[in-house]
Amino acid sequence: MTKGDAELHEQALLREARQLTPAIYALARVLRLRGVDEAGLLPLPPSDLEVLRYVLDSPGTGTGTLARELGLHGSNASTAVRGLVAQGLIRRETDPRDRRAVKLYPTLAAQHGMARIEDAWAALFADALAALPADHRAALTAATPALRALGSTLRALRDTPSE
Repeated sequence: MTKGDAELHEQALLREARQLTPAIYALARVLRLRGVDEAGLLPLPPSDLEVLRYVLDSPGTGTGTLARELGLHGSNASTAVRGLVAQGLIRRETDPRDRRAVKLYPTLAAQHGMARIEDAWAALFADALAALPADHRAALTAATPALRALGSTLRALRDTPSE
C-alpha cells in the first residue's frame, strides 16, 4: 500500500467513524437517561448507574480500579460508591490480603434492580425496533458481534500506553 493509499484509507476510516460515533453516542445517552424510572426504581444518576453496572460485571473490584476503568476522579467514584452502599446496592468487604483495601460487591437488590432496568431498556428498544423496517432490524442484530468487538477494542486501546 502506497503512502497515498494509506492516507485515503485513513480518511475513509475517519469518515466512517464520524458517521458511527454520534449514532452510538445517541443510543448510549438514551440508555443512561432511561430505564431506571421505567423499572420503578429510585432515580440513580447516570454515573451511579455506570458504577453499579461495573461492580455487577466485576465483583470484588476496588474503588481505584473502578475509577480508572470508568474515567472518574477517585473522589467521584468514592462518592458514588458511598451512595450506592447507603442504598443497599453495593457492599464493601475488607480485602483479606490487604486489610487497608476494600473490595466492592453487588447486593441481591442490585442484581434484581439492574435486571429490571435492563428489562426496561429491552422494552424501549423493542418498541423502537418494531417501528423500523425488517432490513434495519436485521442489520442491527447482525451488527451486535461487531459492536461488542468495537467496545473491546476501544477498551484495549484505552489501556495501551501511548508512545
